[in-house]
Amino acid sequence: MRAAVFQGPKEPLEIEDVEPPECDDAGIVVETDACGICRSDWHAWQGDWSWIGMRPTPGLVFGHEPVGTVVEVGDDVERIREGDRVTNPFNLSDGTCVRCREGRGNICERSVPMGFLDFAPGAFAERYPVREADQNAVVLPDGVDPTAVASLGCRFATAFHGVAHRVDVDPGDWVAVHGCGGVGLSAIHVADALGASVVAVDLNRDSLDKAVELGADETVHAAEVADVPQTVKGVTEQSRGVDVSIDALGIAETCKNSVNSLGKGGQHLQIGLTTTDEEGEVSLPIDIMVTDEREFYGSYGMPPQEYDEIFRMMERGKLDPGRIVSETVSLEDVPEKIATLGDYETVGIPVVNEF
Repeated sequence: MRAAVFQGPKEPLEIEDVEPPECDDAGIVVETDACGICRSDWHAWQGDWSWIGMRPTPGLVFGHEPVGTVVEVGDDVERIREGDRVTNPFNLSDGTCVRCREGRGNICERSVPMGFLDFAPGAFAERYPVREADQNAVVLPDGVDPTAVASLGCRFATAFHGVAHRVDVDPGDWVAVHGCGGVGLSAIHVADALGASVVAVDLNRDSLDKAVELGADETVHAAEVADVPQTVKGVTEQSRGVDVSIDALGIAETCKNSVNSLGKGGQHLQIGLTTTDEEGEVSLPIDIMVTDEREFYGSYGMPPQEYDEIFRMMERGKLDPGRIVSETVSLEDVPEKIATLGDYETVGIPVVNEF
């Protein structure tokens, strides 16, 4: 089968003929309908995140935001059938550890990130495997567009889990989103659906315009203001600061700006992982966080059971992940598209849907 294959850090991916995945007893094999192209792919391609154990090796098939049709089912799988249209979280869980039993499969003690490790090939290919299918595979409702489902993948799922489940967003709350890439735009869309007033912060005017389309009430062009946190606070009542602030980029500046945009008792949500400049370490205003009782939360992917919440909100017209899709491309376009994500000029989520 054809696949986009990692050659090494910063080396262009190549489209190669590779052996199709084998189906183990607890897994399934899926024929790919679509797969999102994520900035996380770019980070891994760059060689980022070795400090958290993500070390892709040459020969790995990237791609972790998949949707497709089941073509093989392992002997021990009970819930999934051939012909089912499915998606899955990128961070595949085992279903048995203490975190999985708590309903937090996204932080499974034995989580395997699809498309980032050599024993967990991804979906920039004609077919891809899903381990522990009864735990991880999510059967799609009838009539759902596979391109829209591919946009759920890593970015929308992480944003939804974070905004809807990790922090407290109530109607009328102020939410700031620092960084309006795919995950930031997803967070804006989710926060708006939950009834929040949203402030979008970015350096790219086109991204801010897209943020408004998706529900942002206010925008801050970070290059045009002297003090981003004070500008964000200035749009809130009595300049008290926002209730929830989100770093959707993962650089030191946006993380600190997010924390400093909060009012007393506010909650910071980190959904952007860092780059080689930070290597996972960012200094924060600890004393103010203590005296204001500001809280710091992280969001990493999404447990499988939360997909049903998204599907119900899509059915009611509250969410439309497809609105964040910026373009659809073919498998041959994947290497170039990943390489250009570092320019931070992509507005929305590109999806490959031709294999």
